[in-house]
Amino acid sequence: MNDKMKKILLPLSSLVLLVIGWIYISYTMPALFPSPAETWARFLKLLKTPLARVPLYLHILRSLRRVLVALFFASVLGIGFGIMIGWNRTLKATLGSLFELIRPIPPIAWIPLITIWFGISELPKVLIIFIGTFPIIVTNTYTGVAMTDPLTLQVGKVFRASKLRLLTDFVLPSGLPAIFSGIRMAIGVGWAIVLAAEMVGATSGVGFLIYRGNELRDMALIFVCMFIIGIIGALLSAGASYIEKRLCAWNS
Repeated sequence: MNDKMKKILLPLSSLVLLVIGWIYISYTMPALFPSPAETWARFLKLLKTPLARVPLYLHILRSLRRVLVALFFASVLGIGFGIMIGWNRTLKATLGSLFELIRPIPPIAWIPLITIWFGISELPKVLIIFIGTFPIIVTNTYTGVAMTDPLTLQVGKVFRASKLRLLTDFVLPSGLPAIFSGIRMAIGVGWAIVLAAEMVGATSGVGFLIYRGNELRDMALIFVCMFIIGIIGALLSAGASYIEKRLCAWNS
């Protein structure tokens, strides 16, 4: 069997095993584990009958908007901050130490404070996702900048490159793979956090649907939303990987 066939058959076989296991568990625990047929029927019903007077596609788009807005600001600010503490020793000792103190706090722990400060509007939901994704991007950016090959910097110094040119022409290209790795990780974390964020006073979104499914004990609805989150998260990660390959062609 050649490598091309393995790339096709191995994922397909794992998918078949997953479906078989799903069918078996749903047969043994039908009250807690809906079957693939029940999940598909619930998906079709959700397409025809909007929940909370909001169509399914709008629930998805609103969750996607919250995650993408948070990721945009987390990427812009996180990459900038990561470069600062990775490139400047003084900032690393001051702002970097403060960041390391705050970084271990899980984003869910901020929910009570953010709710008190900002209420239950749209801003708190985006802010909670931002808090969860920002440290990941900062850490990967800082790591990519700090681990630049010293020999590469020496080459730049031989040509009398300024600190700005060293940063833009040598350090950043070297750190781009780590930065994009952080963005891909942040996408997955952002989709996980949006569930918690949309449980705080939300009236739409995929996380809201899961919360409503839990209230109604509608296990099939919960499964549908879990699959939607997984598929969209995989597509976003694939999109980030595609952009990385275009921008970091040398990192094959």
